[in-house]
Amino acid sequence: MYTQRYRNRLLGAAAVAVLVPFAAACGGERADGGGSGSARAEPPVTGVRWSVDSVTDGGSTLRAPSDAHLTVDGGGKAEGSYGCNRFRGEAAFEGDRVRFSGAESTAMACAEPLMEFESRLAAVLEGGSLGTDVRGDRLILTGDDGTSVRLSRAEDAPLHGTKWTVALPDADGRAHLTFDRGEGTVSGSTGCNNVSAEATVRDGHITLGRPATTRMMCEDSLMAVEKTVLGLFDGRVGYRIEYRNLTLTSDNGVDVPAFAAR
Repeated sequence: MYTQRYRNRLLGAAAVAVLVPFAAACGGERADGGGSGSARAEPPVTGVRWSVDSVTDGGSTLRAPSDAHLTVDGGGKAEGSYGCNRFRGEAAFEGDRVRFSGAESTAMACAEPLMEFESRLAAVLEGGSLGTDVRGDRLILTGDDGTSVRLSRAEDAPLHGTKWTVALPDADGRAHLTFDRGEGTVSGSTGCNNVSAEATVRDGHITLGRPATTRMMCEDSLMAVEKTVLGLFDGRVGYRIEYRNLTLTSDNGVDVPAFAAR
């Protein structure tokens, strides 16, 4: 649950954790085969998920943790992660500048380096209107005092060649699938047994053939995971990729989420 949070760590700043960034939209590859663009013109930082690379404040630069990111949609809704805590808030564009405000965030405690980075990043984003400079896949947000945040475009993981770990309850990281474009197959584990089948990707859907599996018996929880995973096979499923998250949807509407490990 999100709570309004005040920063009072490391730097001693007592300011609302207004970490409100930009760029939003996640989902280049999806079941309808389209992107997530808008029909109307939007500031160039929107419609993209940006990974935070570094923050410069007070003459020093800190590298970002791997999960730090910022997103903002065309309606001015912003959300993301400091690398430890998640946030959401507002983003208002003024020409080629952006101002973030009204953020709410989670309040988890993380290791000291993460908390220091979080405090620095929040301070820069809270510092007032920021200039936006987009150069290809890079974005730089710059304050009038010389502080800055450097970001890069976060690409969606490819469907093929990625090991997708199934995120069902009780799967415990054991179930996974990998699609092979050249062979036209999918293989992996149901959480209990190995599985493989033909897999044809066309028009935003995947047609999965009859599965070939090993025949081990496992505890009831893993057998339940296996039943759900096998329910995707021998038919057509929809799919959607948002950054490193994949959702497979069976014809009867059952969603099977998965993620790409780093």
